[in-house]
Amino acid sequence: MACTSCSTSDGGAPKGCKNNGTCGTDSCNKLTVFDWLSNMSLPNGEAPFDCVEVRFKNGRKEFYRNTEKLTLSMGDIVATVASPGHDIGIVTLTGELVRIQMKKKGVNPTSNEVPKIYRKASQKDIDIWSTARDKEEPMKVRARELAIAQKLEMKISDIEFQGDGSKATFYYTANDRIDFRALIKDFAKEFSTRIEMKQVGFRQEAARLGGIGSCGRELCCSTWLTDFRSVNTSAARYQQLSLNPQKLAGQCGKLKCCLNYELDTYMDALKGFPDFETKLVTEKGDAICQKQDIFKGLMWFAYTNNFANWHVLKIEQVKEIIAENKLKNKVSSLEDFAIEIVVEPEKNFNNAMGQESLTRFDQPKAKKKHPKKRKPAGENLIVANNNNNKPANNNRQNPVDKNTADKKPVIARKPIIITKNEPKK
Repeated sequence: MACTSCSTSDGGAPKGCKNNGTCGTDSCNKLTVFDWLSNMSLPNGEAPFDCVEVRFKNGRKEFYRNTEKLTLSMGDIVATVASPGHDIGIVTLTGELVRIQMKKKGVNPTSNEVPKIYRKASQKDIDIWSTARDKEEPMKVRARELAIAQKLEMKISDIEFQGDGSKATFYYTANDRIDFRALIKDFAKEFSTRIEMKQVGFRQEAARLGGIGSCGRELCCSTWLTDFRSVNTSAARYQQLSLNPQKLAGQCGKLKCCLNYELDTYMDALKGFPDFETKLVTEKGDAICQKQDIFKGLMWFAYTNNFANWHVLKIEQVKEIIAENKLKNKVSSLEDFAIEIVVEPEKNFNNAMGQESLTRFDQPKAKKKHPKKRKPAGENLIVANNNNNKPANNNRQNPVDKNTADKKPVIARKPIIITKNEPKK
């Protein structure tokens, strides 16, 4: 989704509202929640829920209590309680859905610790807020230079100014503990404002910055995922994925969160499979499992003395052999239980529409044969027949049919010789 200001301009290029995450319609922001109860009216005598959800920079959301009974709707800019001063945020959710969100986040709606909303932001508040937001990008570049100068193994990923411009929060990532007391002094001297350092994990950093994953879509952590569960390499093993760190790692450098999405389905399917380490005892030797097909319910076994030949067995057949082995009985061989997999022939594309081939220009053109030059007429002697100017043998008569005996015999003529510049006789 996107607001009308983000529509494409001339030429198909995106125009962009250039609000840097402060879009008033709240439709092109991170972690947006659709209020599907907005068109429903409350029962008679029921007071609206007095808490609202307010979003700040890069998807950071907090819950505030509307003690002043302000008429708030999605997209309103409000001034909230901060320490010290006040902060500026955008209302993203109101009504009964806020109660559900607070329950999901583990926040008590009746607690006195819920901060309150001061007022709707005035134009002066918005101007100060916009001016502070414009300082964040050049300040981040200078802060990284100061951190590199002190040779600290940390990365400053983002800076967030408070709405009144009185405090700046520096978000950083690091593998180990960092002593940044000297760095804070340099920051306070350089930027002349109150500094707060906050360490975030690599997954939280990717969620704040956003990006495009290998699947071609926006990162889950920056669009809808809010809880980060631990991901282990065992999730890839259960799903029979290759343990390639380049393919299993996401933008944050950790294992992809989507490895957990289908893990429960694979775990349920594997409950009906025998253990992968199961060894089958036969008269021809012991067999070890080499591969499993969870979707078709097949297992591949190979003898320990011949790993080159694999035999395909169904789960029921494997369980039958295991039951015989538990009774200390050996089956004759795996070939008696193996099934044959019929390989389907490849389906070639048939051009039924009579379209031309796309590679018709890739074939080399055949060389054209040059025609032989014709000699001009009259230069050489042309002989009408091949008798070498010998007279015809008149004694030799042509054969005559019996039906044509009454006709005159055929008399052979003399050869006609044509020479250059000589008229025809």
